[in-house]
Amino acid sequence: MTFKKLAHHFTIVFAVLALCCFSASTNTNTQQKNEMLLKVIMQDLAAEHYEPAIINDSFSERVFKLYLDNLDPTKRFLLKSDVDKLAQYRTKIDNQVRDLDYTFFELSVKIINERINEAKSYYQATLAQPFDFVKEDFIELDAKKINYCADKKELQQRWEKSLKYQTMTRLAEVLDEQEKAINKQPAKTYNELEAEARQKVLKAQDSWFNRMAKITNDDRMSAYLNAITSAYDPHSNYFPPKDKQDFDISLSGRLEGIGATLQEKDGYIKVVSIVPGSPSARQGELQVDDVILKVAQGADEPVDVVDMRLDEAVQLIRGKKGTEVRLTIKKVDGTVKVISIIRDVVMIEEGYAKSAIVTDDKLATQTGYIYLPKFYADFNNPAEGRNCAVDVLKEIKKLKAEGINGIILDLRDNGGGSLRDVVDMAGLFIEQGPIVQVKSKDEQPYVYQDRDPKVHYEGPLVILVNQFSASASEIMAAAMQDYGRAIIVGSPATYGKGTVQRFTNLDAMVADNNLRPLGSLKLTIQKFYRINGETTQLNGVNPDIVLPTKYALIDVGEKELDYPMPFDQIAGAQYKVWQHKTEFNIDKIKKQSQQRTGTNPVFELIEENAEFLKKQRDNSNETLCLDKYRAKQQENQSANKKFEAIDNDIAEIKVRSLQTDAAASDSTSVNNRKNFTSKIKKDPYILEAVYIINDLNSR
Repeated sequence: MTFKKLAHHFTIVFAVLALCCFSASTNTNTQQKNEMLLKVIMQDLAAEHYEPAIINDSFSERVFKLYLDNLDPTKRFLLKSDVDKLAQYRTKIDNQVRDLDYTFFELSVKIINERINEAKSYYQATLAQPFDFVKEDFIELDAKKINYCADKKELQQRWEKSLKYQTMTRLAEVLDEQEKAINKQPAKTYNELEAEARQKVLKAQDSWFNRMAKITNDDRMSAYLNAITSAYDPHSNYFPPKDKQDFDISLSGRLEGIGATLQEKDGYIKVVSIVPGSPSARQGELQVDDVILKVAQGADEPVDVVDMRLDEAVQLIRGKKGTEVRLTIKKVDGTVKVISIIRDVVMIEEGYAKSAIVTDDKLATQTGYIYLPKFYADFNNPAEGRNCAVDVLKEIKKLKAEGINGIILDLRDNGGGSLRDVVDMAGLFIEQGPIVQVKSKDEQPYVYQDRDPKVHYEGPLVILVNQFSASASEIMAAAMQDYGRAIIVGSPATYGKGTVQRFTNLDAMVADNNLRPLGSLKLTIQKFYRINGETTQLNGVNPDIVLPTKYALIDVGEKELDYPMPFDQIAGAQYKVWQHKTEFNIDKIKKQSQQRTGTNPVFELIEENAEFLKKQRDNSNETLCLDKYRAKQQENQSANKKFEAIDNDIAEIKVRSLQTDAAASDSTSVNNRKNFTSKIKKDPYILEAVYIINDLNSR
């Protein structure tokens, strides 16, 4: 931070401190605290955010949309007249923010509380009578495609459809279980099963409404403040004290749970990432973009988490090591299934870099493969702790000792991490030069340089990426692409997160203890730029060679979020292209790859899977006829069985551990190596990367 910015920052702090001294007292009421909270948030955003928003009518409309989407994401509470009443403030929130006025917020809380109380009668009355699952009817599951109800009668009908759908899915599950039962006990009648399904939905709704009754004004306030911060960009967020503690736990690397990062979107709990080495990663069935519908503690009755607050859902999913959690999940293709995960402490060792030798029998070659799940570093113990750049260098040395013909660096699903280690790691493959440019608000870009003149590996290099390679992964891939040092291979584009965030402890900005705790503010303060001048923000990195992926036709990444920061360019840094780039013809190598993948039955199946997933995702209008629903589920399951062939062992891939690694004979190491190599044997992308390495060597 420059002296000018630092002085400005302290001016703000002292102004706030002065205000506290004059206005606060030991009997400070909630209104004063809320006013102070909004004041310090807006001041810090204005002073420190990379691209401060202009607080005008356009900003107000952003806040209105974000807050309304959060207030009633499934459109099962608010009427159109309620929205119209709130809409009178659509362009006035900016004025209220300046005046520290919560009129709009208070009106919204009053309305939503009234509608929630009314909705209790809807579900209780509806679930008291059997449903007719023969009559042809449909429900739209995508809230974005429906309007707010015109009146209470229409709203009650929407509730009836929702409850009918929930009952139908439960009924379909138990009918399937009863039909598949080997030791058939006396079968229950359809009417008995339908009544039990309704009773379970009733119990789930009772539990849900009990949880909603515990939502406090502070909870609603947090949602409102987050709508304000997220109007700047999706990564700027307000964290109440408890939420900040949860965030810190998620970064600690030691969790007793399932090891998945979750996000609440449109009323649903969605899987954003799987922690490497976690119980979810080892179990293998939970995947990114899955939606969690219900959570059960072992064999107990599952709890419906649709429309549940994220922190409450997380509390249900977390648990002690060795205990079982059963998740009812909806896959991207619409299939609903129950998966069992045994909670455990995340195995940190599985989150570190590791390598193997992949052989090609046809050409008798040995290719080095390095898997890097994240860019890790021990900031608390830099002298003795592990960091990924040092670990990758160790793997490179071991691979070189075995006579490899090239290296594949796998950054798929790598969500980023330590910036310093990206710079150091990129420097392993080039001579001295710039790696990334980082720009702060109103300042010239700072260029991070590799200052090590030694090239630790000069041979062919392929970097694998996908839609979930983000942040530091994108910096690494972009730098190697700009230098012409590596061929980037993977999905059409990486995630597109090219921004840096930091936390502000809001308590440090007030002097009066009666106003604390206020929580923390995470805000975007910097932006990443490639050495060619383009940001990795929004557009990500486009690979040199694009391979088919099952998510190719589905929008994922930064561009899917509300109000992301834009793509832009600055002046490029001075750098020297890799000296061997001119020795290979990238167009020829790309054509050779396309010829192989175009006739590869596994990639053909992946492309078919992509089309199937898009069709399933786009078709959100679900039948409420039980027989048709079950037939559709069976059709989806049959398709999935066909697509399971994608994960079969590939005959052409032969994998072995490095000789130095194979020397470790303890059971844990042996099992870890076995799991690691078995995944490589099933991976068509690694095989194609091996072929690309061979093409580079035969240029």
